[in-house]
Amino acid sequence: MIERKMNLYIANPRGFCAGVDRAIQIVEMALEKYGAPVYVRHEIVHNKYVVEGLVQRGAIFVDELFEVPSDKPVVFSAHGVPKSVPSEAVNRKMLFIDATCPLVSKVHREAERYHRQGAEIVMIGHKGHPEVIGTMGQLPEGAIHLVEGPDDVEQLQLKNTDNVAYITQTTLSLDDTSDIIATLKSKYPSIQDPKKEDICYATTNRQNAVKALAEKVDMALIIGAPNSSNSRRLVEVARKVGCRSSLIQRASEINWAEINDVNAVGISAGASAPEVLIDEVLSAFNERFSTNIENIHTVEENVTFKVPAILLKED
Repeated sequence: MIERKMNLYIANPRGFCAGVDRAIQIVEMALEKYGAPVYVRHEIVHNKYVVEGLVQRGAIFVDELFEVPSDKPVVFSAHGVPKSVPSEAVNRKMLFIDATCPLVSKVHREAERYHRQGAEIVMIGHKGHPEVIGTMGQLPEGAIHLVEGPDDVEQLQLKNTDNVAYITQTTLSLDDTSDIIATLKSKYPSIQDPKKEDICYATTNRQNAVKALAEKVDMALIIGAPNSSNSRRLVEVARKVGCRSSLIQRASEINWAEINDVNAVGISAGASAPEVLIDEVLSAFNERFSTNIENIHTVEENVTFKVPAILLKED
């Protein structure tokens, strides 16, 4: 008989965002339209469970375009790709479908606009992240200066300090980014802000939900992949509130020893984590404790993005 009680607080919103939902739908629709295999350049989204599910349906994930036969369809991931990738696909006369999140594409267009205006462009982001590689790859090499923190800003040596603009990766921590922006504005007072916040609505909403959650619990579990930027930021957000927090991919990764002295646990998920994984974690708690579950609602989301027209056309 389970006697020990556990209070579980579930963050809302959590999990899939509109861009992730759209990207997965694109691969599924491509498989239905063209049949297996459909190739995908890089992980469509940063979640092993999602990727493995698509592999079972006939998707083949590759690192580079040269691994894809010219006569097979290929999907570009939600994180976006450098311009050289679709150019190569066109040269090889390939059928390609771009699943780049529209909010990432918005940052790409912003960078291009600043470049046309002759601005020195600074990007706030994590070096090596696919989204950063894709965004910086929209312009000639050296046109965008990457900074990861205030120290990088201090070391910047820009030629035209009167015409500077910044853009950001869409999945960053709001608090960390604000510190970097403040340093940029101190060094370059006339720097141009994006016309609309680059950090996406889903990242913002999930971080705010975790902040609210973390104030009520002893420990927060964030479901997401280690290579998921937005999931890792959720862990950081909880810790900044003073709450213990861990990133897990599945219920099997829960360290139950860490929960021995805990009476209230918060649960959220990064934008690439499907709801089934949240359900899995809740089931694991229900097996061990007498649980009381409360949902923490901070904002309602109703954003949707259209899929590419090519998937809707009848051949």
